Amino acid sequence: MTDTTLEELERRVATRRERPSYGHDALITCDRLVRVFSADGVEVQALQGLDLLVKEGELMALVGASGSGKSTLMNILAGLDVPTAGAARVAGCDLLAMDAGARLRYRREVVGFVWQQTARNLLPYLTAAQNVALPMQLRGRSRHKAERVQELLTMLGAADCADRRPQHLSGGQQQRVAIAVALANSPSVLLADEPTGELDSATGEQVFAAFRRANEELGTTIVIVTHDQAVASEVRRTVAIRDGRTSSEVLRRTEVDAATGQESVVAREYAMLDRAGRLQLPAEYTSALGMADRVALELEPDHIAIRPDDTTPTP
Repeated sequence: MTDTTLEELERRVATRRERPSYGHDALITCDRLVRVFSADGVEVQALQGLDLLVKEGELMALVGASGSGKSTLMNILAGLDVPTAGAARVAGCDLLAMDAGARLRYRREVVGFVWQQTARNLLPYLTAAQNVALPMQLRGRSRHKAERVQELLTMLGAADCADRRPQHLSGGQQQRVAIAVALANSPSVLLADEPTGELDSATGEQVFAAFRRANEELGTTIVIVTHDQAVASEVRRTVAIRDGRTSSEVLRRTEVDAATGQESVVAREYAMLDRAGRLQLPAEYTSALGMADRVALELEPDHIAIRPDDTTPTP
């Protein structure tokens, strides 16, 4: 091996060492995540190599049809389920490497969770204030507990619910108290699975406003699974999941008209290219051009052209 070849090899190795790892600056990193369920000898892939990055301080939404894999992903991020393969890290915690004790601490200290069913979020025999205080007691944080409970309930517009039990609260009040419970131990991430699914639109808006306040005032990273387009359109980033993989992403930004000074929100949808180079094309695009099975790719100077397969002879 010549000196030049050795130098080139050393340069390549050094470059690889210097290259940041995937998701090194993200609070949540899912890298080629796979989850396989087995029942009666039949295997079902709920997640098929899903990639996702969420930065600290984001307020984002996950959307997808029933069976797309979004609830499976939420259960993994919440520490309620374990992926079959791939990598998943949240706030520096490796979700595949944790034992039972570490997973319990993770659920108490790193993530908070709000369920769709309001009855699952609160213990019925405790008042709202006692429900919020409970996570702190379980973690052994009794100091300044009362002040923290009052602070959270006030911030979320539920201070008048402090001494009432869940059965005496409306659905919206229950969900706002549930958000306070999830925030009690100052988690790095707050996860919510269809938190407005059982509420009317006006009450759902109030609950989402509570999430926004938690994000803005506490800096908590929040990921919401939702079918509610009103909620999805209120966040800056919406990620769609299809067939166990991220398929598209909508980013929203505020633009100011130079002439009038009026602000408007501009949304743009992007297809997602995963780490394996896979791209999910929207069904309406492929059906419009009759694409199936094979497509032709052409590399242009500034883009890649995707065309229907033109090798099949016409009858």
